[in-house]
Parts: sequence; structure tokens; C-alpha cells
Amino acid sequence: MEQYSLQDAQNQLKRLLDDAQHGKTILILDDNNQAVQLVPINTRKSRKAGSARGQIKLSDDFDAPIFDK
Repeated sequence: MEQYSLQDAQNQLKRLLDDAQHGKTILILDDNNQAVQLVPINTRKSRKAGSARGQIKLSDDFDAPIFDK
């Protein structure tokens, strides 16, 4: 885990973001020693057509007309 002061983090933000996106743990400490951690999040969800095949069951009358009473 790498630790940086707030000032150092501001000066190296682009590199720190790149490091965090590649799996490094980055900790940034402010003047009061309160910390935040940079962690990557995956905003791209990989979706594959047909991945739920066999997991969804429909009743035999699924498309039958519905009559109001």
C-alpha cells in the first residue's frame, strides 16, 4: 500500500489514478491524517447474449389473453 500526502497526491494525480486502475492500493492522507483510498471500479459490464439460457421458465399460458372479471 502506497501512502501520499494530499499535496503529493495533487501533484501526481494522473499517475496515482493509473496505478490504482492497475491494482495498486493508494492511500491519501490529509493534514489531519484522515485517509481516503483510491480504488478502481468497473463501469463496463461485460454482457454475453444467451448467458441466462435455461435459467428463465415461462408458464405454458404465458401469452394467453387475460380477461377482466
